Amino acid sequence: MDMAVAHYSLLISVHTEPGLTGAELARRLNVTPQAVASLVARLEGRGQLERREHPRHRHVQELHLTDAGREALRAADMVIAGVEQQITDDLGPDAATQLRALLGRVAKTVRDA
Repeated sequence: MDMAVAHYSLLISVHTEPGLTGAELARRLNVTPQAVASLVARLEGRGQLERREHPRHRHVQELHLTDAGREALRAADMVIAGVEQQITDDLGPDAATQLRALLGRVAKTVRDA
């Protein structure tokens, strides 16, 4: 799909919370503001993301998905759902449930570190 995990993470974050700033995204994604600026520029160049002036702070720019960004996110979600289904089919429902629980624990440990 020509979409890096970092691009997907940024798109899903902006979809979930439209109007985030680059600084807010950097904190949420645990990357540098420079990394976010680079990702934003790349996605903006693809027409998937747009910057809008903050209604009260003229030097702050909010990030919003475009129609192309929403479509790219939908397409990526479909691919991810297909991969998840393949894993569930291969492991079986019980092992897949166990895997999800273990991955949830890993994610919590990483977040809490």
